[in-house]
Amino acid sequence: MKKLINDPADVISEALRGMAVAHPELRIDHANRIIYRREAPVPGKVGVISGGGSGHEPMHGGFVGPGMLDAACAGEVFTSPVPDQMLEATKNVDSGAGVLHIVKNYTGDVMNFEMGAELAAAEGITVESVVVDDDVAVQDSTFTAGRRGVGATVLVEKIAGAAAEQGRSLAEVADVARRVNAASRSMGVALTSCTVPAVGHPTFDLPDNEIEVGIGIHGEPGRHRVPIQPARAVAELMAEPILADLDFSGDDGVILFVNSMGGTPLIELYVMYAEFTAILDKAGVRVARSLVGPYITSLDMAGCSVTLLKADDDLLRLWDHPVNTPALRKGC
Repeated sequence: MKKLINDPADVISEALRGMAVAHPELRIDHANRIIYRREAPVPGKVGVISGGGSGHEPMHGGFVGPGMLDAACAGEVFTSPVPDQMLEATKNVDSGAGVLHIVKNYTGDVMNFEMGAELAAAEGITVESVVVDDDVAVQDSTFTAGRRGVGATVLVEKIAGAAAEQGRSLAEVADVARRVNAASRSMGVALTSCTVPAVGHPTFDLPDNEIEVGIGIHGEPGRHRVPIQPARAVAELMAEPILADLDFSGDDGVILFVNSMGGTPLIELYVMYAEFTAILDKAGVRVARSLVGPYITSLDMAGCSVTLLKADDDLLRLWDHPVNTPALRKGC
């Protein structure tokens, strides 16, 4: 294992210390491993929090700031945060307008966020929870009941965060988040495994001449393995089940999000983006907005994922709303 770390046991706390000095616009509770927007709670504004296992950076801490999240809870690598973290974050972003929890559909995350919401409710805080489950690859995979929550989480956090920033009510912000999730589908492929620092060796074995189609963000197995093939063919393998699962046609078009799993460079992502746009054009699907880059990763895994969101006027306006976070900035 070759990694730029000191002790695997300290990698999360040391990364949070680095984040704190790199981004003074954030406020980090090192004891509870919570990253806050510095000015939280914002008076009159719905608080928006998320969180999950570390190793998916910049998800979630990199998306804390105006126009997106008010707080993010960091768990151990590929392990859910605990309910006490969610409770602490919820209390500290609540301005009286309520708090939205955005939860990826993994059993530990769902259970711990539910417990955190119950604890918050007992203290008089109104909480709405939205579970993201956009992965079309498999049903009831490792760590999940139902579809996994993957790339659409970024889109939900951005768009729901914009709705909260506009001053919409908790019910309205939660409705926006659910609409984004319902209109999103994702698929990922792996060219290599990833290596968890505390384990010290690849999570799974993948021969040099094969790729895994339909992986999850923790290295969970996908639909099947196939021989390595050109980008065009890989894009077709990824796009076909997405287009078969939801009708993406319509005048408003789609948001096309092509994501690196951590070890794939932008030059390859743009090759894949071009292939996806060609596939969508042939299918009569118009691309209205784009996002390309490493936004929800799996440590050092080589590979990519693609997410399509069927847009409408309101969702596009919210997508275009200014955002200012360490990992996503525009219009500010």
